[in-house]
Amino acid sequence: MTQTRLYFTTGREAANRIFASLEAIFEEDGWPISVIEIDEDCDIHEVSLYADGEVEDIERRMADAVAAAGHTGPIEREVLPDIDWVAKSLEGLKPVRAGRFLVHGGHDRDERRPGQITIEIEAGLAFGTGHHGTTAGCLEMIEKVVTSEKPANALDVGTGSAVLAIAIAKLAQIPVLATDIDPVATDVATANVRLNEVSAYVETVTAGGFDNPIFAARGPFDLIVANILAQPLMQMAPDMAKHVVPGNSLILSGILDRQHDAVLAAYTAEQFSHVATFHREGWVTIHLKR
Repeated sequence: MTQTRLYFTTGREAANRIFASLEAIFEEDGWPISVIEIDEDCDIHEVSLYADGEVEDIERRMADAVAAAGHTGPIEREVLPDIDWVAKSLEGLKPVRAGRFLVHGGHDRDERRPGQITIEIEAGLAFGTGHHGTTAGCLEMIEKVVTSEKPANALDVGTGSAVLAIAIAKLAQIPVLATDIDPVATDVATANVRLNEVSAYVETVTAGGFDNPIFAARGPFDLIVANILAQPLMQMAPDMAKHVVPGNSLILSGILDRQHDAVLAAYTAEQFSHVATFHREGWVTIHLKR
């Protein structure tokens, strides 16, 4: 899919103010936003938003926000080359250690050591390589919860690369249902499950919501993990309550520090209790029980 960069230049103070405004406006959309210094002496900073597909509506919303902040200059467009930037960036990434887990690419197999639970994730289009604070935080929480509670089955909602589902399968050797709304992500997840030789445990399914009959067929679940975004997590709270075995655990991430209390409130309203929160790189991973 074509990616477009929408950008403009302004002074440092205005750039930081507008950046904060755009972050709030586009938080649920998930579009990356950046500020970089172009010329320190002349106080020129560039604010960019990266979006996929049609960008007319996004550009209009961005222009309205920029104008409201007092900036009158134009917003420029740049169509970026069709490159798998995730794959390209992963080529230089080092292995990630999170508790007993080691997440690595094929080029770093020699980094594996006895006693580690190794997960090989090849560069692909799906989110979740272990290098993001949310994924690493989930892996640490998974080790803690699975080791202490010994779940009999698990669900990974919004599986992406399937790194979390693979981690659970390797650690506990239990059935894991891994679902994603995006069929591309499901394909990547399936490939990674095969690569890590856990196909006997992990079932990957494209599912847009809990209405899919697969959840009733495979559930209820002793453990549910979901590393997505705060807003959809809050919307899912009633469905999560229906599909987790009473007395068992939920692990949530993809949540910024400032969103922690709102997510927690949505789940306490569904009779979940807060067990623990891990903080990592400005993100949180929350452990709940019902």
